[in-house]
Amino acid sequence: MEIVEYDIVIIGSGIAGMSAAIHASKSSKKGTKIAILSKLHAMRSHSVAAEGGISGVLYPGQNDDSYELHAFDTVKGSDYLADQDAVELLVKNAPKEIRFFEHIGVPWTREENGDILFRAFGGMSVKRTAFAADKTGFFMMRALYDYLTGTEGIKVYHEYYITDLLLDKNRVAGLYGFNMSTGESILFRTKACIIATGGYARVFGFTTTSYSSTGDGIALAYRAGLPLKDMEFIQFHPTALVPSGILITEAARGEGGYLRNSKGERFMKDYAKSKMELAPRDIVSRAIITEINKGNGIVQEGSGMKYIDLDLRHLGKEKLDFRLPMIREITMKSIGLDPAEEPIPVRPAAHFTMGGIHTDINGRIIQHNLREHVHGLFAAGECACVSVHGSNRLGSNSLSQCAVWGRLVGIEAAKVSSYGNYSSISALKKMESNASKNLNKFIDRAGEYSPYDVRDKLQNIMEEHMYVFRTEKGMKKALKQIKELKKEASMMIVEDKGKSFNTNLRDALEIRNLIDLAEVATAGAMKRKESRGAHSVVEHKERNDKKWMKHTIALQSRQGPKFEYIPVKVTKWKPQPRMY
Repeated sequence: MEIVEYDIVIIGSGIAGMSAAIHASKSSKKGTKIAILSKLHAMRSHSVAAEGGISGVLYPGQNDDSYELHAFDTVKGSDYLADQDAVELLVKNAPKEIRFFEHIGVPWTREENGDILFRAFGGMSVKRTAFAADKTGFFMMRALYDYLTGTEGIKVYHEYYITDLLLDKNRVAGLYGFNMSTGESILFRTKACIIATGGYARVFGFTTTSYSSTGDGIALAYRAGLPLKDMEFIQFHPTALVPSGILITEAARGEGGYLRNSKGERFMKDYAKSKMELAPRDIVSRAIITEINKGNGIVQEGSGMKYIDLDLRHLGKEKLDFRLPMIREITMKSIGLDPAEEPIPVRPAAHFTMGGIHTDINGRIIQHNLREHVHGLFAAGECACVSVHGSNRLGSNSLSQCAVWGRLVGIEAAKVSSYGNYSSISALKKMESNASKNLNKFIDRAGEYSPYDVRDKLQNIMEEHMYVFRTEKGMKKALKQIKELKKEASMMIVEDKGKSFNTNLRDALEIRNLIDLAEVATAGAMKRKESRGAHSVVEHKERNDKKWMKHTIALQSRQGPKFEYIPVKVTKWKPQPRMY
């Protein structure tokens, strides 16, 4: 087995992971070695799918915008569950990140005078979302990848799968996994590790996320005994293309698109009169499903899926081709429909997971005792719960979060690596030996269940009982079914015993992760007796600040997840009724 040493190892190659590598390198002394590990080719990370833009108050005072207004919009959008110190850190640093990406080559869409152009996004009081047409994530990723491939000391390991996070008491020691091209095991020894592996929306079948969004880093932390936070909060994007689930960016509504029911009505007037289609995503998603449940949806022939219309016809071809060229291309190629001439069929799909690994404001991962951090271990991006989004994320704040905390944890990891030491080889090899045995057992066991059948069952359970509206009875049934499914997962068979590009093995490992995270999310949702943000419970229609203004913390145990709660950090804005 190969053993390699790096001062800093980053798992995940999206915007958060690549940003962390670059800023760690810029902050480190010469000779510092940094590795980025990706289970894909790095440029296929899900960040490339981000379409709409990145938020930030680039020109304070313009349009009466300010850091404080951005922070308030974010806190209100979070349904007051966001930690407000983290929100203030986000909004003050986001403009710096937009300028950084400008300097490394992102072609921001601009005003005629050369200023970066901003578009409207849901829940934002003013236009503050910078964008590069409707391919923002791709352009940001391309700029990062071009920059880091020319940076000395950074090596990208494409198509390496990590199965175990190795901890030596209260510090990170290394990572164990395998090279997917050869199947050979590899052990990464490190002083500092950053987890930046994205979210777990693939617990649902109808989702805007790529097949790789399986929460691997979150599951690694959970199995290593580290706490997860707010896992019950899963965002449903209101406008996913029917029947595929491809994202139709919120920018389509930000540019003036209308949502219409089967009667042709702009129904958002009944749900968020002041914001209409640009209300926060949780509100718009509930409105769409409510209209469908009222009988005001449209049924697609073939799939049988019910949907509503996203009408962009009045924007005209010229504006669509300038501001939303990819959306026009996607709909024309996917379903043979030109949005300049016909409405787009859409319905809510799982999109973003607000919950994740419990970190402090600096991105340091918290120990199981909930008081101290794990030395040298960080998380950034969607896999980390700071918490800056609370129970509902505002669109375009995600890219800001990835960039801001990517930089922050990169700098912090560089500090740790400058004075830290490696764990002893003997301790590391002992941990590696256990990890290797467990992986071999996983491959060689005499299973009887197909991983793909298990995945389909899980996604069906989640879509039936953990979708936009949840019920007590449904969540209880879902949790029981997930626990039964865990037994099947323990007997999944890996039929492919080959070493080179064994996608059957990778898929089975990902499905194991999804089941663990679905159990945490569902069990946490059952306990939260209120409706807040993306967690909407039919029997508890109102937000309950007296009992539930707190974060859910989940820790692994033999009986399943066990829960504790910690307070939300409030600096300026006390909870108010959330009206739009």
